Amino acid sequence: MKKSFLSALTCLFICVIYAQDMNPLLEQAARQERDLKETEALQTYQSVLKLQPNNIIALCKSAELTGRIGSRIKNESQRSSYFATAKTYAETALKQKENFAEAYYVMAYTSMKQASVAKGKDRAAHLRDMKYYTDSSLLFNPEHAGALYLSGKWNIEIFNLNAPEKAAVKLLFGGMPKATLEAAIIDFEKARKANPWLLLNYLDLAKTYVQHHSTGEAIAVLQKMVKMPPRTGDDEALKAEGRKLLESLQ
Repeated sequence: MKKSFLSALTCLFICVIYAQDMNPLLEQAARQERDLKETEALQTYQSVLKLQPNNIIALCKSAELTGRIGSRIKNESQRSSYFATAKTYAETALKQKENFAEAYYVMAYTSMKQASVAKGKDRAAHLRDMKYYTDSSLLFNPEHAGALYLSGKWNIEIFNLNAPEKAAVKLLFGGMPKATLEAAIIDFEKARKANPWLLLNYLDLAKTYVQHHSTGEAIAVLQKMVKMPPRTGDDEALKAEGRKLLESLQ
C-alpha cells in the first residue's frame, strides 16, 4: 500500500511539473536574447529544461545559442565541446516529433558548427548531415530563413573545398555534389527576404557576390548591412567585418 501511495505521489509530481506554465521563463529568455544577453538567455532556457526536459522551444534555442556562444571561444577543444553539447540539444529536439522545421534546422546548424572544427572525413560527414537536415527543414517550411541561409552556406562550403576535402566528400556523397555560387546567392537572397534582420546572411551574401565578381551587388548589400541594428551577440563584430570589406571594395 505504501509503495502504491509513493508511486501515485511520484506520478502526481511529474504531472505537476509538466503541467507548469513555462511561458514566463520562455518570455524572459526571449527578452534576454533581444537585449543581447545570450549567456543569460541560454541559462534561462536550461532552467526550463530542468523542469521540462522535452520542451521543444527550449531545446531548439539551447542548441542554437550553445553553438553561437561556442563559436566565440578561441580554444578549439572547448569550442568542439560546446558544439557537441549543441548537437545533443538538437538531437533531443528532433526526437520530440514536433516543430520539425525548427528541429531539423538546429540539427543542420549544429552540423555546420561541427564541420567548422573538423577535418577530412569527419568534416565531410558533418557537411553531408548539414545538407540532409537543411533540406529536411525546408521540406517542412520552404521559407525558414535559417535553413535557407544554411542552404546557401552549404553551397559555399562545398564550392570552396580543397582537393583532399573534395575526395572525402566524393566518397561520402557517392560523387561530387553540385554546388555553385549562383545557387548560394539564390538561397542567401531568399533568406534575406524571409528574415531581413539576419546580419550573418548579409555578410555571407556579400562575400559570395565578391567571389562571383559582382562587386556592385556586394557593395549594395554591405551598405545596407552596416546600418542595421544588432540582433545577436555576434552582430557588432559582423558589422565591423562588413565595414572593412565595404571599404576594400569602394
